[in-house]
Amino acid sequence: MIRVLLADDQSLVRAGFRALLDAQPDIEVAGEASDGEDAVRLVRELCPDVVLMDIRMPVLDGLAATRRITDDERLPDVKVVMLTTFELDEYVFEAIRSGASGFLVKDTEPEELLRAVRAVVEGDALLSPGVTRRLIAEFAARSKEPATADALARLTEREREVMALVGIGLSNEEIARRLVVSPLTAKTHVSRTMVKLGARDRAQLVVLAYESGLVRPGWLG
Repeated sequence: MIRVLLADDQSLVRAGFRALLDAQPDIEVAGEASDGEDAVRLVRELCPDVVLMDIRMPVLDGLAATRRITDDERLPDVKVVMLTTFELDEYVFEAIRSGASGFLVKDTEPEELLRAVRAVVEGDALLSPGVTRRLIAEFAARSKEPATADALARLTEREREVMALVGIGLSNEEIARRLVVSPLTAKTHVSRTMVKLGARDRAQLVVLAYESGLVRPGWLG
């Protein structure tokens, strides 16, 4: 059973998400929070698998709340998916670098929301269908941190190649086709790369691909 915490200051939004999620045989809503401070407290208390976190909330915004959650060594397996009203929210890339596993716009289709919850539990990065690879590149171009190519020295040539393909937004299946290997082999390369670089999940691997200079904005493969 996948346990989800809902963090949004609008009760109607939470009620809609709860109705959808609780109707699934493999998902349950573990709790609800109306502000970021309450979200952090409940995550520490309930240890859910996934947090659906609104970016704009009172007391403590979703971005700050996400940092507290992902920086907490007691919560290594909690995945955060940011919710935003606008696809071009300027905080989205910063949220992913801070540890969020992805983001969705609030008007996303119900099936996509369910896929998102299940995907992040499996360690996949998650982006709304309307968020293109160019948008990832745009946020990466605004990165405030300097590139750190030294980290790539830990990787084999094949792992660098795989990381670059992850960085331009390819799935394991697409990477497998590009490299003419099996999807399982592609997944293994991705997993080893994440371990070597200390990436929390696939979303952070995308960030590292840009910040290290391995991939540059506009390189969409």
